[in-house]
Amino acid sequence: MVLAGFFAAVLFTGLIVVDWAYFVRLTEEASRYGCAVARIQEDWRAVSVATLEARFGPQGVLSLPHGVARLFPGAQRLSLRPTYRLFSFQFRTAWPIKGSLDLLPQEHGLRVVCVKRVPWSSAILTVLWFVLVGLGTVGFLITYGLHGGLASLGGVLMGAGIIGLGLLVLAFGLVTVVVAYRLENGRLTTVYEELRASLAG
Repeated sequence: MVLAGFFAAVLFTGLIVVDWAYFVRLTEEASRYGCAVARIQEDWRAVSVATLEARFGPQGVLSLPHGVARLFPGAQRLSLRPTYRLFSFQFRTAWPIKGSLDLLPQEHGLRVVCVKRVPWSSAILTVLWFVLVGLGTVGFLITYGLHGGLASLGGVLMGAGIIGLGLLVLAFGLVTVVVAYRLENGRLTTVYEELRASLAG
C-alpha cells in the first residue's frame, strides 16, 4: 500500500512537471496550450505580419528585457511569456501566465487578440482544492448534525465555528489566487508593453 502511494505521488509529480515543461515551450503546438483565464483585444496601427517577420528575424524569436516572444508567421500567431532569471529574488507563483496572440490583418494594421493562459495542472488543482474545502466543510457539518451535534447550544456554536473556519480557509485561498494572478499578470503585461515598444522603435 505504501509502495502504491509512493508510485502514485511520483506519477502525480511527473504529470505536473511535464505539464509545466510543455506550457513554457515556444513551439506552435504549445502556443495554445493552457487554461484560458482572460482575453484582451487591441489594434496595432501601422504593423503588419511582414513587419513582424522583419523585426523577429529568421528564427522568429525576439528577446525582451523581461521575457521572450516567438512568432509563427504561417499560423499568424505569436507566443509571449515572461522569463525567470536564475539566482534572482523573483518570487514565482504556482500560476504562471503566458500570452497567446492571434494576429488578424486589417486595413491599417493588425487586430491582436491576446489570450492569457495558465498551466492546466495549476487550474485543475486550484479548482479541486476549493471544491474539496467547500464540500468537506459542508459534509462535515451535515454529518455532525445527523449525529446530534446541533441538538445543544454548545453544538450549534461548534457548528458555527466549523463553518467560520471553512470560510476562513476558502477566503485565504481566494486571496492567495488573486494576489498570484495580479503578480503574474503584471509580469506578462510588462513583457507585452516591451514588445509594443520594440515594434514601435
